[in-house]
Amino acid sequence: MSSAGIVVESPTEGYDLDAETIGRFRRDGFVKLGGVLAPMALAFFGEEVTRKVFELNTEELPIEERTAFRAAFLQVFNLWTQSEVAKDLIFSPRLARIATELMGVRGVRLYHDQALYKEPGGKSTPWHADQYYWPFDTPNTVTAWIPFHAVRLEMGPLSFSAGSHSLEVGRDFPISEESERSIAEALREHELPYSEEPFALGDVSFHSGWTFHRAPGNMTTEPRRVQTIIYVDADAHIAEPTSDAKRKDLERWLAGSEPGHLATGSLNPVLYSRQT
Repeated sequence: MSSAGIVVESPTEGYDLDAETIGRFRRDGFVKLGGVLAPMALAFFGEEVTRKVFELNTEELPIEERTAFRAAFLQVFNLWTQSEVAKDLIFSPRLARIATELMGVRGVRLYHDQALYKEPGGKSTPWHADQYYWPFDTPNTVTAWIPFHAVRLEMGPLSFSAGSHSLEVGRDFPISEESERSIAEALREHELPYSEEPFALGDVSFHSGWTFHRAPGNMTTEPRRVQTIIYVDADAHIAEPTSDAKRKDLERWLAGSEPGHLATGSLNPVLYSRQT
């Protein structure tokens, strides 16, 4: 059996989403789904991704000497270009189809992938919205957060502010100590529910690009091992960057594509398209 077969059980098998689940995602800006990936798949891919993270990671400073952003996790990008095994996970049609159906779009393409490993003693991830960094003309973006193991509360599971993707305030903060303070205050003022729950083995969450989220610190002696995949509407166009952060993302993740055009560069393949 190929590694791709391990991910999705069979090359064509999907994951059933009912109208209530899709509606909850669009109302809250996130959803956590159970049993998306089998334990065998998580063990198989987790071993490879972990190996590559510790091989490719360049962080040398101890946690206490890092900025708030760098103290939150080790991160390695676009593992699909570094490992054929990791590529089978990143390109999984099951995961891409879920993203497509949650957003209600024709299909999705890859923006980039990102391994996020919160070390033992790793600090909390500040409140932020991912799309602060992304130069797209649409809110139709979604990130799959895929832990390779059960994530207890003390390990720092991803946590969300329900309904915050509809807020305009707080969108001008990069991930930082300031974003933690200012966004937390805005969310309290709007009395939005805070969702912090453990992840069972096989759980995968999907959140919109403008959904505010954070993660507590890792208080255990084990690393919190997570792979993320960022999807964008296959029909999205690149917007003219309005900040240095967006300009850097355009150069790094959308190579070969220009503002006003589809993101059709070599790093942004279509991963799933509905049958027409």
